Amino acid sequence: MVVEVFSDIACPWCYIGKTRFERALARYEHAGEVQVVWRSFQLSPDAPTREPGLTVDYLADKYGVGRDGALAMMERVTEVAASEGLEFHLPKAVAANTFDAHRVTHLAAERGLGREVMGRLMRAYQSEGENVADHETLARLATEAGLAAQDVRDTLASSAYVEAVEADLSLARRYGVTGVPFFVFDAKAAISGAQPTELFLSALRQFGPQVPVLQRVGADDDAVCGPDGC
Repeated sequence: MVVEVFSDIACPWCYIGKTRFERALARYEHAGEVQVVWRSFQLSPDAPTREPGLTVDYLADKYGVGRDGALAMMERVTEVAASEGLEFHLPKAVAANTFDAHRVTHLAAERGLGREVMGRLMRAYQSEGENVADHETLARLATEAGLAAQDVRDTLASSAYVEAVEADLSLARRYGVTGVPFFVFDAKAAISGAQPTELFLSALRQFGPQVPVLQRVGADDDAVCGPDGC
């Protein structure tokens, strides 16, 4: 079974959704038969790559709610995150463009570290106020999650994985994804949003690998031999 997870590093609900989904997967009886593929999505493709400001000011302008309104939005999601054991510090989050960060997650996936690097970058954005558009910052963070710093620098100095990120964005459009997180199960069912862990577990059990159950016809003990006789 393949579960595609569309998310953006700059999305606090994506970090919460990742946490809830992974907890469900840890409880799923056939977790070893599930392949999780992290797909790139950009909530703000126009966000700056150089000298980005604070996310709180970006949200205040984008939604016209003022700084106090943006801080109230952040407080609500911070409380939900805390209930999942996540510590957010969103007022110091930096509204940086995430395209290059997504390129790093593709490098990480190729090296078998997609989950680790995605989680590290999400924590850096939501909790630590890191600028995830800065190449040296990305190299440092990815190194902490297991990648080689020079591999990250080489990737960012080139056009590597640009097409991979763009392919994910195109796939999201074909799927009709307008918000993240968005979870696609074997390209036939989807869950939108950071739903409760129990809902993710139910979806895995419904759409994932199943133990075959035969339909029995006739009496259970009709003309058979068993351990206790015939």
